[in-house]
Amino acid sequence: MDSSNAEQPSSLRKLFETANNQRHKLDSITDRSSSTYQQNLRAGIEAFQQCQQLTDRLAIFSPNETEDDIASQDLQYVHAINYYLGELLREDSITNRKAVLQQAQTAYELYLKLLDTYDMLSKADSKLYQRYLSSSDDFSLLSTSDPTARRNTKIARYKQEQELKLKLRSLAQVPLALQNDDAASREIYLAEIQLCTHNTFHALDIISQELQIIALMPLTSPAAQSEERDTDCRQRDRTWNKDSYPDRLDPPISQLLNNGKAGPILSKDGKPLKPFTLLDSRQRRQNEVFRPDHALPTMTIDEYLEEEKRRGGIIAGGGQASGSAVSQEADEDDVQKADMETMKKREWDEYVEANPKGSGNTLNRG
Repeated sequence: MDSSNAEQPSSLRKLFETANNQRHKLDSITDRSSSTYQQNLRAGIEAFQQCQQLTDRLAIFSPNETEDDIASQDLQYVHAINYYLGELLREDSITNRKAVLQQAQTAYELYLKLLDTYDMLSKADSKLYQRYLSSSDDFSLLSTSDPTARRNTKIARYKQEQELKLKLRSLAQVPLALQNDDAASREIYLAEIQLCTHNTFHALDIISQELQIIALMPLTSPAAQSEERDTDCRQRDRTWNKDSYPDRLDPPISQLLNNGKAGPILSKDGKPLKPFTLLDSRQRRQNEVFRPDHALPTMTIDEYLEEEKRRGGIIAGGGQASGSAVSQEADEDDVQKADMETMKKREWDEYVEANPKGSGNTLNRG
């Protein structure tokens, strides 16, 4: 690898500056669906793709080297080319979405593979990269279904992102005299690589989810569906006449009347128009026309009492059962018993006077 700035190809530096300027130009365009934004986006994608091809042709990075062997000015190419290419590809909403997402996924994979080759991934990022390699189709940062664990993972990754952004801002605010310092520039590039790596795994998670949704969508494209609708409309226009219109909104009268059950049973020719039932007695139906609305009695009172007596609902006869209900008259010679009855009635009168009728009902008072 060329380690000096003088030996680095000037065409790569110029091409990278052009691609980076094109990327920054997109930040000033607010309407991402406009033709201007899409044209600049396509120009930026092509510029980064040219940088990628030129980097591979010049063999700037070698698998036999380590992070210390990379020159400080070449560190920007480690993340900037493949990472920003994947970011721009994800913004493309005009081209075939599935193909674009797969291209972005490939760019992110090349970026992570380069970092893994130079052993520049942290322990946590290295574990995520190995998990991604084992299941790239259904990769997810939230690998567990436990809601508490998923929430803690989101919070931890958000805090990590904020710390990386704060570190990068603090490194960017170096004095002017230290901007050309090789160590300071190298530290800034390494901080950018850490932040881009963090965002790369998040982007791969989103791409995996979106590809799964696209796989469940119908195979026909929107253009084909629109063409099919136009064909159906043209066919209806050719077959339409004044008496029969296929797109009638209101149903026929036969359907409105009791869901098609009302209306004539037979046609003028004597053919049945709908199913019907033959009654067993025409006279019985005629007798039920003029009758009271309420239910008439079906037996007399004597018949009812006889039926209740048969069921055991009426107790007949005397004996101890019937005699117990008859109150025994108090003996006039039994003074003690008479006094007890008198005291009982007196206590009852006092209770009634102390508790008038309705005094306990306090819930329904106004």
